[in-house]
Amino acid sequence: MKNIFRICLFAIVVIGAISCEKKDTDFKKFLGDKEMVYPGVVVKPHSKPGNLRAALVWNPSSDPSISRYVIYWNNKADSVVVNSTNHNTADSITAIIPGLSEYIYSFTIYSYDAKGNRSIPLEINNVKVYGPVYQSGLTNRVYDAANPFTISENGNVKLNFLQADTTSLNVSTIIKYTNRNGEIVEKDLSPDSTSFMITDYKSGEPVSFRSGYIPVKGSIDTFYVSNYSTFPEINGISQCAKSLFREYKMNGDVGTYESGTSVSKLWDGSVGPQGYPNIFHSDGDHHLPHTFTFDMGKVYKVLTSMEETGRNCCNNPDQFEIWGIADITNAATNLSPNDNGWTSEMQAKGWTLLKDVTRNDDGQQLIKVNFDAGIPPVRYIRIRVKHVTTGDGYYSNISELTFFNDVLK
Repeated sequence: MKNIFRICLFAIVVIGAISCEKKDTDFKKFLGDKEMVYPGVVVKPHSKPGNLRAALVWNPSSDPSISRYVIYWNNKADSVVVNSTNHNTADSITAIIPGLSEYIYSFTIYSYDAKGNRSIPLEINNVKVYGPVYQSGLTNRVYDAANPFTISENGNVKLNFLQADTTSLNVSTIIKYTNRNGEIVEKDLSPDSTSFMITDYKSGEPVSFRSGYIPVKGSIDTFYVSNYSTFPEINGISQCAKSLFREYKMNGDVGTYESGTSVSKLWDGSVGPQGYPNIFHSDGDHHLPHTFTFDMGKVYKVLTSMEETGRNCCNNPDQFEIWGIADITNAATNLSPNDNGWTSEMQAKGWTLLKDVTRNDDGQQLIKVNFDAGIPPVRYIRIRVKHVTTGDGYYSNISELTFFNDVLK
């Protein structure tokens, strides 16, 4: 009985061994007697979003047998091949995937060797791609509506912006303008700046701007707002600096009623019709027409206009001339301002009649007088009062004079 048991046990072991030997070699029918090889996988894969595209970035495998990487998406309906020439794990490989939709994607990366062996798959999920929907929600930076620009006396234009919106990742704002050579110029305003200086702006030309954003840090593309915004018109008109004005009495000029009513009262910064003695008040020794002269302190290449405000009661000029010249050398006249030959002498001495003004009111309120285009540069001003509202033959009163020039021409 014991021998029968031993014989049966031996038979089972032999059959099992034969069976195992058969199973161990069954895979050869499927692999063709080849060994299964898995190339190394990529390391630290991640993604960077773009405009209807994405960048996949990884560190290469140290496996020197890898010859290429294949990236699949859309359930392997689409793919791209990246050749491998670098096996330094400290470096990185970037693959740009173009032609995508504004969507969230999943990508699968395989490593291949030259024999076609493939690594195990490595997935990069939740890759967000941006496009026109994201772009449509972007807006340009906002200029300071209370003070959109300032113009310096040397013709520089400073554009003023509000702080950039911190909830969005603004990376750039393109400023577009025309320079004095008539060329279109584009320059960049950084996101942390609230002002931009233009040193070569051509007066009267539009200034526009368009802001750029990235959806997240590391994005490979900048998205710009579809349309440009435009600054308010910049015309370059600036008030002449009254701090430079000085009295300059010439031959034949009128005197003043007293020291407190001097010509300098005309640029003391008063607003509105003033009362005595806060006015210019001529003396009573010079019959109309009479003149007074002053120096604006510098040559203005393009004077554009003058504002004049009369006294709050009487003897306000309602007929007067404004003359100008750049260089006073040899410009003095000999004839009295009420002489019929005075005008011809002024012109012969190089003076230019900037404007012959007639007022039809009481002469008190501010009026603005625009000069004709093309007048020469001017530094010295001479006013010839021909008539006053009261009909007086000797006295004239004025509260304030203000001159303007175009610093951009």
